Amino acid sequence: MNLGTIVEASGAFVVTNIDTLVTLVAFFGQAAGHRGATIRVISGLYLGSGAILLATMLIALLGDELLPAAALPYFGLVPIVLGLRAGFIVWRERRNQPNNALAEPAKRPQGAAIWHVAAVSFSNGGDTIGLYVPIFAVATLNTVTVYTVVFLIGVAIWCAAGKYLTSHPIIVRAFSRWGHIVLPVVLIGVGLSILIQGGAFGHQSH
Repeated sequence: MNLGTIVEASGAFVVTNIDTLVTLVAFFGQAAGHRGATIRVISGLYLGSGAILLATMLIALLGDELLPAAALPYFGLVPIVLGLRAGFIVWRERRNQPNNALAEPAKRPQGAAIWHVAAVSFSNGGDTIGLYVPIFAVATLNTVTVYTVVFLIGVAIWCAAGKYLTSHPIIVRAFSRWGHIVLPVVLIGVGLSILIQGGAFGHQSH
């Protein structure tokens, strides 16, 4: 196995998945203290990541007719919609609280559903697809295998890092008080970043 290919694949994973780590911290922070929520986050991340790899391989084989490059930035609409939905749920729950409970922090959600995490994970994959497609299109089976294995191992490392960060006392205290607000804000911010960086508004950042 070529060490250079492993290094390249590792670098590609890191540079295209920084925003995924940010959203993972938010998801794990929301999941803290809820039975089964952590497993849902991890399962959802792997489901979305598997869909990214599958889409990348199909586009590399069939060409960009399957998913034109110009469509990738609009993946950002997915986390924006999910963030607005999460924000609406928080607003509705706070509105329905008794008046004497308004001074108390809002009850934290039971953690995100698997499909929720998977959808956000896949929407974050525009950069990955854009970078991996030209590599996969001309790569040997061995190179594609290395990139795939490194990607899946990277997802596991990201899960461990996200879980570790949310076990830090400062972050735990912050999420116990503001977790219901953090996730919608992070999702909307990530979605806007995907749209802007992808040139959805007519300008692509470099």
